[in-house]
Amino acid sequence: MSTELQELLDSNKTWAAETESRQPGFFTRLLKQQSPQYLWIGCADSRVPANELVNLLPGELFVHRNVANVVVHSDLNCLSVMQFAVDSLKVKHIIVVGHSNCGGVKAALLDRRVGLVDNWLRHVQDVRNHHQDWLDSLLPDQRVNALCELNVLEQARNACQTTVVQEAWARGQDVVVHGWVYGLHNGLLEDLRITVAAPDGLNPAFQRALSSLKQRYQAARLSLTS
Repeated sequence: MSTELQELLDSNKTWAAETESRQPGFFTRLLKQQSPQYLWIGCADSRVPANELVNLLPGELFVHRNVANVVVHSDLNCLSVMQFAVDSLKVKHIIVVGHSNCGGVKAALLDRRVGLVDNWLRHVQDVRNHHQDWLDSLLPDQRVNALCELNVLEQARNACQTTVVQEAWARGQDVVVHGWVYGLHNGLLEDLRITVAAPDGLNPAFQRALSSLKQRYQAARLSLTS
């Protein structure tokens, strides 16, 4: 076994021992119960470790990650995670989380060819194309992060429109969808103010969040050019 892999196994032993020392019986309790209140749908980027960012222990956060935190109706992997989280675990919150300076979003914005993932990033390019005129009105340095946030709003809307969430709402289950963004530069999560708890709240919440996002970037643009 390579030295690098052995270091991982050694680190795991240290972590397990320290965790058990701090909380005796932790793993025994974890074995018997998984009851998270949150489903985190985030980017696969290694700099965005979900549990650590919100300081939650294993078992407290259910996580699905993919390149550029995309939620599309043809992705059976994501939909299966959502269904298990909502129907079996009874999570109360689904949080779509993007992050600043996302490499996948940047590739989509600039039409960079990366490989097989280009096909996946077409979903982000659809978001770019829909908001192209507004993105072009921004300064070049603003556009990547602006698209990162637009992508969160669009993917959160997609999550609300899945059969999983729609059916949960139809039967009166308490499920709320949110959109957040994580700043790689400061380690902070920001609520993008799209919070949806029922079908009739989706469009108003999306429009409010979109308007707030655009106002914020336009104000930043003016301050940079004045």
